[in-house]
Amino acid sequence: MATYGIVLVTVDTQESAQEIAQALVGDRLAACVNLYPIHSVYTWEGKVEQAAEWQLIIKTDLALFPKIETALGMLHPYDVPEILAIPIHQGSEPYMAWLAHNTQSSG
Repeated sequence: MATYGIVLVTVDTQESAQEIAQALVGDRLAACVNLYPIHSVYTWEGKVEQAAEWQLIIKTDLALFPKIETALGMLHPYDVPEILAIPIHQGSEPYMAWLAHNTQSSG
């Protein structure tokens, strides 16, 4: 049985977010990607930093995580990108069927 989830990724520009979203959905590595402008506070190289970023919420079959991670390695502008997978424990049956239908491992 497939395990579906979301993968969280942040990038620095809307253009990068859109490029990554288009690539993942186009390659059926994600059924949907939501893009949100956010403000991040984080530690980088020993300093507390702040930045405007874009959050990607990638809905996918988590069996595709290695392929998603590889794709992000080629597309992502950061040295150490946030790539976090969170399983979906429950979802509506119609939505989960749509998610399954629109990811590569199910087709």
